[in-house]
Amino acid sequence: MQLIAMFTMLADHIGAVFFEDQAVWRAVGRIAFPIYAYGIVLGYRYTRDLKRYMKRLLILAVLSQAPYMLALGKMGVNAVGTLLVCAAVLYVMEHHKKSVWLPVAVASVVVVEALRFDYGLYGLLLVLIYRYTKSHAMVAGHFTLNVLFLMLKGWLLAPYSIIATIVIAYAPARHGAWERRSVPGWLWRSFYPAHLAVLAMIELIVALHHR
Repeated sequence: MQLIAMFTMLADHIGAVFFEDQAVWRAVGRIAFPIYAYGIVLGYRYTRDLKRYMKRLLILAVLSQAPYMLALGKMGVNAVGTLLVCAAVLYVMEHHKKSVWLPVAVASVVVVEALRFDYGLYGLLLVLIYRYTKSHAMVAGHFTLNVLFLMLKGWLLAPYSIIATIVIAYAPARHGAWERRSVPGWLWRSFYPAHLAVLAMIELIVALHHR
């Protein structure tokens, strides 16, 4: 699943940078984020050192920001930053009293939407669906989320992301496949900023060539 996440994300960003008029690239790319979101849920659950885990996410988010902005031309915060916020919300919900859940939830929504975090509220709700639902409820929750954002933001390609959730919910070997890393840890962690940096450089070279 890690390889699928990496390749579908690459396809998504290639489409965003070079083939904006070809929706198929972006449709394939919708598969990537749910896998990363599910990976955060598993990483949060199984890490031996949560503080170190979240520190790695923070460092990766910082390193990814410039390539994200340069390659995709966006001014918001990259997807790793979104996943970091999601992990922080999970920590609050599972280690603090329910009385603080609402203010933290409201603050998180305001932050990810106002600062234009990639996937924003959608990403946060998807992580919560993966953490607190299973099987049919997980698929139904993601389906409902896609319908909601189709109506609210006109995300026409979001429904394709349900493919990843169906695999996560029903594939018999899903947990074993995730716990046994299919790619080296360094490659999994570095792929996001690295591929964005490469795309940004290629985009610059193409732009200079056509001057």
